[in-house]
Amino acid sequence: MILDDFDSRAGSATSLLRTIVGAFLRELGGSIRASDLVRLLDAAGVAGPAARTAISRVKEKGLLLADGGAAPGYRLNPDAVPMLERGDRRIFNYRQQGERDPWCLVSYSVPESRRSARHQLRRRLGWIGCGTVADGLWIAPGFLADEVRLILTDLDLQDAATLFTAERPDGLGRHALGWWDLDRLAGLHRVFLDATAHDGSAADEREAFARWTHALDRWRIIPYLDPGLPASVLPVDWPGHQSVERFRELSAALAPKAHAFARRPASSRE
Repeated sequence: MILDDFDSRAGSATSLLRTIVGAFLRELGGSIRASDLVRLLDAAGVAGPAARTAISRVKEKGLLLADGGAAPGYRLNPDAVPMLERGDRRIFNYRQQGERDPWCLVSYSVPESRRSARHQLRRRLGWIGCGTVADGLWIAPGFLADEVRLILTDLDLQDAATLFTAERPDGLGRHALGWWDLDRLAGLHRVFLDATAHDGSAADEREAFARWTHALDRWRIIPYLDPGLPASVLPVDWPGHQSVERFRELSAALAPKAHAFARRPASSRE
């Protein structure tokens, strides 16, 4: 399974390239000439050695494959498509847990002989927004159950874990701050709001492409780490509501022009 690279710093050359690949390459038929990819990176502010390094790193991760056709280029690894489709659902269809919606509890016991798998399980549960109730017991909104099962299958830990469907835990409002790092999540939302405060319009398609790519790059990790907790357990000044709306506004204002720019051949982009 090819995984998204949550360790890449938002705004870095590698992160921006992954965002470009995820947002535009499937629309372009899954392949792109090297000159076109370099120009898209340049439009996003990544040029020269940084662009070449980013392409090499993304190829090493298995997201891109070299395409040695008539015009040298790259193609999307078919094995990466399920990961990108899951990302689409998270990134563009942010979900918030309802007050009466079911919860998913994950209880596991992984032997020391499989320490590496246990570490990966904890890491990936955190990546998708699960909270830590206790050692070996995690909690997530019920709509994340399928993603949890996918992680267990990928790590071959189905026999080491049990999933429970539960009603809202007693005292959720008291425990939420301990089970999830709400301060960190609020900080991510505020950084996104600050960084996109003036991004709502663009003079042309190239500028729209740059602004939308950077906004999407800053946003795309947030819907993974933020599980969308019920409004009743969040602080009254929770910035997530505003950042969700900001992302929707930017999508409507910038994405159409950005996609139009990406579809143009390199010779007509200047």
